[in-house]
Amino acid sequence: MKILAIDTSGLTATVSVCEDDRLVATFSIQYKTTHSQILMPMIEKIKELTNLDLKSIDAIALAAGPGSFTGLRIGTATAKGLCLALGVPLIAVPTMDAMAYNLYGVERLICPMMDARRSQVYTGVYTFVPEKREDTSLYKYAMKTILDQKCASIDEIAEYLNAQGKPVTILGDGVPVYLDALEQKLHVPFSVASVSQDRQNAAALCAVAAQYMREGKAVDADSFAPEYLRPSQAERTAKENQKDANAGAVDGSDSANGAAGENTFGMKIPKVKERVFIRLMKAEDIDVAAALEKENLGREAWTLDQLLTASTRDDTIYLVAEKQGKVIGLCGVQNIQGDGEITNVSVAKDMRGEGVGYKMMRQLLERGRGIGIENYTMEVRSQNAAARRLYEKLGFKSDGKRPGFYDDPKDDAEIYWLRKKTDED
Repeated sequence: MKILAIDTSGLTATVSVCEDDRLVATFSIQYKTTHSQILMPMIEKIKELTNLDLKSIDAIALAAGPGSFTGLRIGTATAKGLCLALGVPLIAVPTMDAMAYNLYGVERLICPMMDARRSQVYTGVYTFVPEKREDTSLYKYAMKTILDQKCASIDEIAEYLNAQGKPVTILGDGVPVYLDALEQKLHVPFSVASVSQDRQNAAALCAVAAQYMREGKAVDADSFAPEYLRPSQAERTAKENQKDANAGAVDGSDSANGAAGENTFGMKIPKVKERVFIRLMKAEDIDVAAALEKENLGREAWTLDQLLTASTRDDTIYLVAEKQGKVIGLCGVQNIQGDGEITNVSVAKDMRGEGVGYKMMRQLLERGRGIGIENYTMEVRSQNAAARRLYEKLGFKSDGKRPGFYDDPKDDAEIYWLRKKTDED
């Protein structure tokens, strides 16, 4: 498994390539240049020096935020473009998690801090827990999240660390900014990470991403958005201006506040299209999913018990599409020795033609690669032209038929395969 990792969340621009458990290349720059100037040249340089063919990449890893708003947008645009061009999944890793991994094996508390301005930092608290196998003296460590990443004031994070009562190592570009304050406010023993460990490092990002990939945590690149944790300065200014405008209006007056769909100046505001979210199926989704299957497939639909059994297996992934809190689609795949059998694809009748099936399937294929699936297969009614167009759009190719496979009405089953590309392809 080969991963290209990109982190532009802070002052350091850093890119790495890892293959399985081997670091192939790392390139980091913290200088008076913008990420937009140097990110693609860094990737190109790694390609040149390691003879890297981007088509050999299995996934793109990205520091998913928080961090610099501009930096995150540059990294996100680059990563999404590569994912869509190469047809590979995106692995989004929280910035603080990746930074904490710089200190792999440290059993003290680890507290990354990025300067968020306004006397605040992006931060989180982590540690590494040793895991020793009984038949060997070798220790491995698992990273444990004690405090999920958040935006906090120096007072808040110092108070939290003091309450833990344990030694802590701090790192990140927020440390030199607030070190004087931390020396006054922290009452537990603390140290500052060395210069080789105190900034974003795509090599650490690669390591976390590889674990995510094995756990099937890839995300849909097309719909991914960074985790900013707080609004940008421009958004805060706009919100404050909006408050001022609202304050000048007469309370309760439609003419002042504007009718529905208008702003305070009476300008028409276009209706925002509700987003469709793709997520893992939960136990509480089973009833709705079974009903959706029944509505679409009738007698051929899986029963509630069949769905429950299939979705709780270790070798399956089941996703649902959700809009406004309502499940509007589901799909599933089973890993059979590296071949993924797509078992279910259903979209609510009133949501067809909205791209829901394509979005679900894209993410299902990406997540499937994370659990070792290399090729995919499925069967579909020969007369279901819409479904066949969808699967062919995703790259599936017809590979035969099962005559008279379906009943009510009688129809052939078209057998589709999506096979992993080889060097000869």
